[in-house]
Amino acid sequence: MFGRKAVKKPPPKAAKAPETKAVAAATVEEKQEKPAKRNGLTEAELMRAPASQYMNAEQLAFFRERLRETQKELLEKANVTSEHLREHELEADPTDQATIEEEYALELRARDRERKLLKKIDEALRRIDEGSYGYCEETGEPIGIARLIARPTATLSVEAQTRREQKQRLYGE
Repeated sequence: MFGRKAVKKPPPKAAKAPETKAVAAATVEEKQEKPAKRNGLTEAELMRAPASQYMNAEQLAFFRERLRETQKELLEKANVTSEHLREHELEADPTDQATIEEEYALELRARDRERKLLKKIDEALRRIDEGSYGYCEETGEPIGIARLIARPTATLSVEAQTRREQKQRLYGE
């Protein structure tokens, strides 16, 4: 009897999955169009740019757009999660209910990490506006295009980040 209920319950959840896949497909299509929105700059062009052009207006526009896109995606995920949590139905089987609650807990933890990332994105956008984006907070040296492409919210150069991590391991800070 419980097996039948467990089998019957997942299809509505599976029905929701195609909507998620459709949203993901639309997001992929948008990402394919995005290089044109970034003043024609691609990651490869950024990497080839001479050091004398570091953090020029085009590069700042590229990173501003990338940060805003990430911010928009994270906010959309948060909205989907809040809608998903409101649709919660109680399950007759305590094991099924526990599984669903564990999935919700994992989803909420992921959104919490994303919330923290949103704060970092806001700070990065503020640094772009102030003109300090792309430069290490500790040393003032360039962080580097490759590092910023990999992590647009980076505030430290690789060397400064390595020193900070070593210090944290040594002193437990």
